[in-house]
Formats: sequence, C-alpha cells, structure tokens
Amino acid sequence: MSGPIVPLTLGTWPTPVEPMPRLATALGLGHDDLLVKRDDLTGLGGGGNKIRKLEWTVAEALANDADTLVTTGAPQSNHARLTAAAAARLGLRAVLVFPGEPAAARTGNLVLDAFLGADVVFTGTQGRQALADAAMRVCDRLRSEGARPALIPFGGSTPLAARGYAQCGEELLSQVPDLRTAVVALGSGATMAGLVASLGPDRTLGVDVGAVDDPRQRVAGFVAPLAPDVRADDLRIDRDQVGKGYASLTATVEEALTLVARLEGIILDPTYTGRAMAGLIAAIRRGEIEPGDTTVFIHTGGLPGMFGHPEIPAFAESLSPGR
Repeated sequence: MSGPIVPLTLGTWPTPVEPMPRLATALGLGHDDLLVKRDDLTGLGGGGNKIRKLEWTVAEALANDADTLVTTGAPQSNHARLTAAAAARLGLRAVLVFPGEPAAARTGNLVLDAFLGADVVFTGTQGRQALADAAMRVCDRLRSEGARPALIPFGGSTPLAARGYAQCGEELLSQVPDLRTAVVALGSGATMAGLVASLGPDRTLGVDVGAVDDPRQRVAGFVAPLAPDVRADDLRIDRDQVGKGYASLTATVEEALTLVARLEGIILDPTYTGRAMAGLIAAIRRGEIEPGDTTVFIHTGGLPGMFGHPEIPAFAESLSPGR
C-alpha cells in the first residue's frame, strides 16, 4: 500500500434529517427541538451506520490487494451484514466469523447474510479474545488456500473507520447549524468517536449498548488521531441503558421502541437504536436536554436484528389489541 487511503462510495449521501415533532412534544420539548438523522437510509444491504466505516476499511483492504473480507461479531451483527453487502457490491468474498454454535434456523441478519452470499463460520467459542483468535485462524486457512484476506475488526471500528463519522458530523452541521446535542448508540466505538472529532465532546452523547467492557477508553482511543485534545473524561456517555447485558430487552428500551413507532412511524432496533433513544429520553427527564435545545437522534439502522432478537416476539404479542 502506498499513499493515503481514498474512501470508496458505498452509500447514498447525504442522509436526510427529519423532524420528530410528535415525539418532541410528548417528551416535553418544543415542537421543533427534536430531529432524526436517517443513517438507516444509507442504501446498501439494508442500510445502517457501518457503511460509512466500510467506505474506509474496505478501501484499505483493496489498497492491500485483498480479495476476501473477514470480520467478526455477534450472529445478529449489522456490521457483518454490511461487510457482506460491500463484498457483494465489489465482487469480493465475505467470511463472517461468529461465536457459539448455529441456531436451528436462520433469523434476522443471518437470513440476509445468506442472500448476500457470505460464508458463515461458527467457532464454538465465547468471548472477544477467543473470537479474534478464531478469526485469525480463519485468515490463515484462507491464505493457505490461496486467498488474500483482509481482517476487519469487531464492529468495523478502527481509527481509520472513525473518519467516516467525522465526515458524518460535518454533514450534520451543514444540515443543522444550531445543533446542541447529537445522541448516538455506542457499540464498538468508532461511530461516536468520529462524531466527537467533528462535533466536539460537549455536543455528542453516546449511549452504551454493552458491546464492549471499556467504552470510554475505546472511544478515546479512536478519537485521539482525529482530535488529540479530547480526553476520555471529556466524553458524554450514558451507561445506564445496558440492563442485564447486550442481548437483553429492557423496560426503557420497550418504551423507546413503542413511543417512536407510534408517534413518528419510525422503527428502532432493540439493541442499538432502542437503547440510544432510551438514553435520549433519560437525558430529557434528568434535565440534561432541555426545551429550546436542538437535538438530533442519529438513527444508525439495525432493523433486521429486530427479527432475530429472542425477546421481541413476546413483547410484540403483549402490544396486540385486546391484551
């Protein structure tokens, strides 16, 4: 590889910003105070925030002459789905490395992984390090077979990938110049990091979803190359929405999913955007976000995961008329 990485164009930009007036007034904000940036409408493979990262990480892989993209995540990983979609768009092979054992039937993102032609490897292992080690072994096997794999890390998060969301922050400021707070799910870290780099830590609220053990340090590490003056202690992070863990469905998320669907006709997912909206609601209720503050919710996608979440069918049944 020589020279700087030039990002690919895999999505449809800029994504729109839309008002959410009914939700705003229901939460006690002014009619025009709450907006949503639709990064669920990014175009490729069902949409979502990972496309902005993949424009950089896949460009790096191609610069290194890769013909195969390998990545890891939970079986319902949105990043894995969109890595498979990027590979399909570019004529590459995708290998998705997941923990545990395969379920009896594919659901949610796993269905789309199949449509996109990805090879799925279940490792039987648990834990981030064991999964990373398994992915390295998969890459070694692929090389022995003559392939040229590039390993894209968990969640697609690297300092390079964070540039995708630094660009998103700049795009958002051009759309909403009076932005006071952008609220976003904090998973593997680079999405929030890019926003912090362009919006500043005071205007970025990340809501931890429980994907990593050290979200503050991870975000700070990804921010450092882009905004070296930002310290870990400067970051605004809500860690109160995780509940029993990454795969759990909490009461606050149930409220968020239902409010946004019934007041704005927008569907969130139970793991990422549902938690992020629960964090936004909590910030309003504790007075951190006030009437008159222009607030933007970053919708990072993830709808397919709704159909792979084990607790969603029962919750949806409880919402049925007559119950």
